[in-house]
Amino acid sequence: MGRSEQRLFRLADEIARIREEIRLTGEELRIHQHLDDDARRDAAVGGPIDREDARETAADVTRFQRLLHDLEERAARLEAKRQRLIGRLR
Repeated sequence: MGRSEQRLFRLADEIARIREEIRLTGEELRIHQHLDDDARRDAAVGGPIDREDARETAADVTRFQRLLHDLEERAARLEAKRQRLIGRLR
């Protein structure tokens, strides 16, 4: 097996790993969105502690959205790199 083929296998493994991270991060994001929704409702009728909780959960949602976006961009870059390597092998 040549060097390019080995690189392709490593890229495929990395892409699979990132896709799994994307799946898990997406699930966790949905949980945080649900918690944020509940916290916002509580903040609407509650006091300062409820509003602080709502700010924290909103920050968690933003953080996970950013992480998911970054992972998706990384996967896209690796897919493009993989396609370039496949093109060279032809």
